[in-house]
Amino acid sequence: MRLSPTLRRFGLALAALGVAFLGALLVLRGVALGWALIAVAFPASLGLALAGDALGGDFGGTLRTRWAALSAQMRPWMWWLVAYAALKIPVPLWPEGFPVLGLLSTGALCVAGWLYAAERVGVRRAWAMVTLSFGVGWAVELLGSRTGFPFGIYSYETSPSPTLLTVPLIVPLGWFALTLAATRLAGGRAWLAGILMVAWDVGLEPLMTAQRYWLWSDPAPLWAGAPVQNFVGWWVVGTGLSWAFTRIAPGLFGRLGRGWGGPVQVEVRRTMSFRAEAVRVEPAPRPDLSRLSFAAAYPIELFFLPGGLVLVGRYLEAGVTLGAMLAALVLAQAVRGQATVERA
Repeated sequence: MRLSPTLRRFGLALAALGVAFLGALLVLRGVALGWALIAVAFPASLGLALAGDALGGDFGGTLRTRWAALSAQMRPWMWWLVAYAALKIPVPLWPEGFPVLGLLSTGALCVAGWLYAAERVGVRRAWAMVTLSFGVGWAVELLGSRTGFPFGIYSYETSPSPTLLTVPLIVPLGWFALTLAATRLAGGRAWLAGILMVAWDVGLEPLMTAQRYWLWSDPAPLWAGAPVQNFVGWWVVGTGLSWAFTRIAPGLFGRLGRGWGGPVQVEVRRTMSFRAEAVRVEPAPRPDLSRLSFAAAYPIELFFLPGGLVLVGRYLEAGVTLGAMLAALVLAQAVRGQATVERA
């Protein structure tokens, strides 16, 4: 069986990432060879993702051509999304720097989200979503850490700086970025965005408690110290914020309508369909970023969050996180696919 160019590219890229991942494990065990594996395999994975199907041919020329095509299509928000992912790479290799790298990475993701929204629905609506989610996220976390409602009994006593009245700044920033990505992936379905966010939190709980961002003391823990109430609370808050986002900027999430504050700028894409007697199919088309959206943050986390848990020795948590996020992603794709069929 002959693999398609796309499968060849990404298969080779994943293999190279696996070698880089092995290098990270070796570094954590004090083996210097691991640094060499990372230095070679990680850049190789990027090159293979772009031109792996040209191995044995004009690999260099194909790589240069596709990189030029890719760079020409990059929007400002995409570069910030790349920065967000890049800042996650050194985290397992520099555990002491987690607070700095985590805040910078989350900040880059928020900037990417703001730019993505501003580009499509305007600066005012983008700021409205940031302000709402930051304010609500900070308020529910402050309330939750002091009263046990709506998430359960926990505290931020050991959280690293910077904080806002004991709540680490990374948390309300995360509420904006996670809600935007989940709502975009859910196609504007608030209940589905809430499920995607709960699956995301399945991985965040063991990771962030291991880094002592918060500590659970709930009498009925279910997962990583968090009770069932925590995940119900996440769904309720996430669903509520998602619903509000779709009212502020409905066109941003694939649902048309009149939102809060009057007419909404809606992104319109024109497509053409035609018949032809013969079609020449290129085995290796140039990259096309026209369909990329901020929802890409979710699959990026699907890779880094379980991977980070593996690197800190949380193998069970990594497996459960991978399963939960994959299941939520499959559900989102199925719901959106069914809606497309029904409209047709």
